[in-house]
Amino acid sequence: MAAYEPVLLKYANQPGMHTLEAYLSHGGYGAAKKALGMKPVELIQAVKDSGLRGRGGAGFPTGLKWGFVPPVEKVPGPRYLCVNADESEPGTFKDRYIMEGDPHELLEGIVITCWAIGANTAYIYIRGEFVKSARILERAVEEAYRHGAFGPNVLGSGFKLECSVHRGAGAYICGEETGLLTSLEGGRGYPRIKPPFPAVVGLFGQPTIINNVETIANVPHIVERGAAWFKSIGPAEDPGPKLYCISGHVKKPGYYEGPMGVTIRSLIHDYAGGMIDERPLKAIIAGGSSCPWIAPDKIDTCLGFESLKKVKTMFGSAGTIILNDSVCVVDAMWNILRFYAHESCGQCTPCREGTGWLAKIFERIELGGGREDDIATILDICDNMRGKTICVLSDAAAWPVQSILDVKNYPDAACFRPEVEAHIREKRCPMGKHAPTRAEGVKQHGRISPRLVT
Repeated sequence: MAAYEPVLLKYANQPGMHTLEAYLSHGGYGAAKKALGMKPVELIQAVKDSGLRGRGGAGFPTGLKWGFVPPVEKVPGPRYLCVNADESEPGTFKDRYIMEGDPHELLEGIVITCWAIGANTAYIYIRGEFVKSARILERAVEEAYRHGAFGPNVLGSGFKLECSVHRGAGAYICGEETGLLTSLEGGRGYPRIKPPFPAVVGLFGQPTIINNVETIANVPHIVERGAAWFKSIGPAEDPGPKLYCISGHVKKPGYYEGPMGVTIRSLIHDYAGGMIDERPLKAIIAGGSSCPWIAPDKIDTCLGFESLKKVKTMFGSAGTIILNDSVCVVDAMWNILRFYAHESCGQCTPCREGTGWLAKIFERIELGGGREDDIATILDICDNMRGKTICVLSDAAAWPVQSILDVKNYPDAACFRPEVEAHIREKRCPMGKHAPTRAEGVKQHGRISPRLVT
């Protein structure tokens, strides 16, 4: 593994780094002062030139998104920045370490971003369960106000900027950017139809930029060291430093920083210490639970937005989950689907109904009630879910299911589908995970759908 100097987490694990004093001792807010001396258009161009892509899931070019904000002459009124700190994707746990370990890095990025897009108000929308993170952030915001990084005269520049932390109530759907906006406005966290996109019609009907925590944390480093430096890290199409999450059957699960483009093999063996008990790798979930599964022979694929597209999956929020040969494919998928069925906001019928039925059918198959036509039914449900709802939660539930069953569109399904077929054919879990009787199901799971198990 080549030597890499941490950028985002360089100081995050040092004692007291969550304080303003510690941040200033490492040159903190120097990039913000430099940015405030630049023209907003110059900042936007610098971020475009850097190649920074959103770290929240979609990987959209950050500078390009900023450039979509219309000029005040065309759309008068305030502009807003919303920082998406609603980190809820199963398998992803990177943003909290920025917020807890080096919160002023995020706050400095907010100052620069707001100056670039002409926003005088910023909100940090943080996941409700992140109690510790929220408290640290709130203290850091107070320190930033005392330092003059927020307020009526930011760092003596004459620029006015207000910033506040808004705690969500624990809804996964509020991590979707328009659901976040609806929640922030005080409504139920329902996603909105796009277009119009938030950069034009966002919070309170005004132009709004929504960026992920890690995305914003990169901005001060781009301003300080330059776009060329940033672009020199990792592959040309996906440059920059990156926080990776890895969980599952590895010896050292956790979060790690490296350059974009680290291979899955390197993440497992060089960063996470290899497979537990040296058991064989069975499946790779590269970017979080919503991503299509890929087979062990893809282990040398680079982790990046473009490289993972080539193997029919996504980088998502970089939440890599590693499964060894002890895992039951059906049981694991059932676990994922229970999450999506629970977290569907219910606004769209294909999602509200589809996620629930997928979970119920996988439950029945795992507990010995599989039927010959189940796979065809499942794939039909997935086809009726994908691309037919306001947001992509429905797609997020369908993609992993299709990736283990739809051999035509997902070639790797050839190594997963036989196990599902064996469950159905043998009326039991071949892995010995669950007994086929309803009584055993109740004993192991507490509650199951009574109509689905014979």
